Amino acid sequence: MEELLVDEVLQLLENESDRQLKNYLNELNISDVEHLIDELPQYAVKFIETLSIKRAVNVFRILDFPTQERIIKKLQSNKLTEIIRQLPPDDRTALLGELKGDAVKRLLILLPDNDRIEALHLLGYKEDSVGRLMTPDFIAVKTDWTVNRVLSHIRRYGKNSETIDVVYVIDKDGVLLDDIRIREILLADPEIRIGDLTDNRLISLKVNDPQEEAINVFRMNNRVALPVVDDGNILLGIVTVDDILWIAHEEYTEDIQKMGGTQALDEPYLDVPVFQLYKKRVVWLIVLFFGELLTIAAMSNFEHEIDKVVILALFVPLIISSGGNSGSQAATLIIQAMALGEVTIRDWWNVLRREIFSGVFLGSTLCLLSFIVVAIWHIVMPSFSDHPVLIGLVVGCSLVGVVLWGTLMGSMLPLLLKKLGADPAASSTPFVATLVDVTGLIIYFSFAMLFLKGVLL
Repeated sequence: MEELLVDEVLQLLENESDRQLKNYLNELNISDVEHLIDELPQYAVKFIETLSIKRAVNVFRILDFPTQERIIKKLQSNKLTEIIRQLPPDDRTALLGELKGDAVKRLLILLPDNDRIEALHLLGYKEDSVGRLMTPDFIAVKTDWTVNRVLSHIRRYGKNSETIDVVYVIDKDGVLLDDIRIREILLADPEIRIGDLTDNRLISLKVNDPQEEAINVFRMNNRVALPVVDDGNILLGIVTVDDILWIAHEEYTEDIQKMGGTQALDEPYLDVPVFQLYKKRVVWLIVLFFGELLTIAAMSNFEHEIDKVVILALFVPLIISSGGNSGSQAATLIIQAMALGEVTIRDWWNVLRREIFSGVFLGSTLCLLSFIVVAIWHIVMPSFSDHPVLIGLVVGCSLVGVVLWGTLMGSMLPLLLKKLGADPAASSTPFVATLVDVTGLIIYFSFAMLFLKGVLL
């Protein structure tokens, strides 16, 4: 189907049939037009210019920022002006927040005075705050209004509202009192006062709240929009679920990249220059490089023991990888739980207690498996060792210790970083694995000294 769309549009472009192209594009779903822009980026500007203004705005607002930026640079002034003026305030703010310097000034000049003031006001909030997401386009009513008056108000001003699924009840000073779903208004007696429909079960966001917190509030409540208030509970705007979905996607992508041991990418992967990719990744690799030097230093301290019992070296990869894997598992689970609001810093003791039990059970399972492997190895290769039981004890106990330590490191580091004001995702799996590698070797050779001293050492 998608290939057919591209072929048909290419045919229209070759025939230079602008009228037919306009009719064709205007009949497509906006997601289909977005796909065409992705597949035929050289015609992105032409597609936007060809579309009717309403559909051009709807398509433009769902494009990724690099594509929006390329279109802005080449779009005719009159079309650009129409699009910027008709963009919802939250989408406009997001766009202006991404642009730099002269590009921002150029777009601000295109806005009417009221919209320009509004845009500058919204841009005054912190980059990752709820204030950057909100739109001031909403329906607000007073408690003493009747349902009839509210419906008349909606008919008059609703077309300018981001959503009319919810109506917000305020007092004479603009203080938010409650919100009422439009369904309740439509089903109510036309002469009843709005104040009689309120239930005081209001859920709102603070304008300076982190956007991540807003994601959790939306996740826990079945709402298409939530009101945004200041410290005095004055209604400033609303945040809609479509904006939250975009932010959630960005946060998820950023956390995944950080957990993989790289800085978050600001643009889609294929749009990032190779040298920029290098800069995003090299810092973490250098940090991990020096971290692994600690592993080498730890092994050098046990060089004498390895020379005496060469078989110990065979199990080093098993030991350090098991610890790193358990740490990575724990870190991933805790970071995800923190992102979803399931775990907070206050839950550290519960997390610690659970991970101690998990680490012991997981380590014991690997301990049993290691005994079986050593036994089989001894049967197949009798020359493997003269003391298979002792070797099995060293490896098995080390696995319990290193897996337990790995789970504790992986679960506690994200909470510690959060406590220090850092991003928990920065305790990425490679970082945890490197830390566990060093300590795992110390645990391993400590058990070797305990069980083999006087026998093989």
